[in-house]
Amino acid sequence: MEPIRKITSTIIPLLVNDVDTDQIIPARYLKVTDKAGLAEGLFSNWRYLPDGRPNPEFAMNKPEYRGASILLAGDNFGCGSSREHAPWALQSGGIRAVISTSFADIFRSNALKNGILPVVVNESIHRSLVDLVEEAPAAQVTIDLENQKVLLPGGMEASFTVDTFSKTCLLKGKDVLEYLAEYLPQIRAYEVRHDMEFAAAGKAGA
Repeated sequence: MEPIRKITSTIIPLLVNDVDTDQIIPARYLKVTDKAGLAEGLFSNWRYLPDGRPNPEFAMNKPEYRGASILLAGDNFGCGSSREHAPWALQSGGIRAVISTSFADIFRSNALKNGILPVVVNESIHRSLVDLVEEAPAAQVTIDLENQKVLLPGGMEASFTVDTFSKTCLLKGKDVLEYLAEYLPQIRAYEVRHDMEFAAAGKAGA
């Protein structure tokens, strides 16, 4: 995973409530073995017309949002089934963070474990972001993970919460296993010490 410290980008509006994981990545794409291949399936039912051409009305297909890495979503984003392919698809499609007023719990957990930062803001800030997109689509927003703030043009800012362990992993750009691997020397030293103490206790009790 790439480390996340600050993300500065235009924001892609997907202002639909209750977007479920099947809409994020339809079930027909779940057979792939390469995460990178999931980018094609990201929001595919909305991104493409029935004849396979890109849907010009879908925000991700519009030139002004090309290369954007922040998604502005409606309420309860990521509901539905618990498929981990949803954050994989978002990451493969270039999304680094999603801003919403709420997330489904399992999606939020899967996102944090896979390098996607879910940012919860209140309705007032969300409305300000919607207004910003409508009035100035090219405007950029910064998400500062280190200080846990969303910075809007004009000096407006909003704080967000993220648990310490997930924040540490995202800042380091490491998943849970990669994080634990950093402590292998200490783990091995503990195992050796534990085995020695166990053996000594066995001799003492003999």
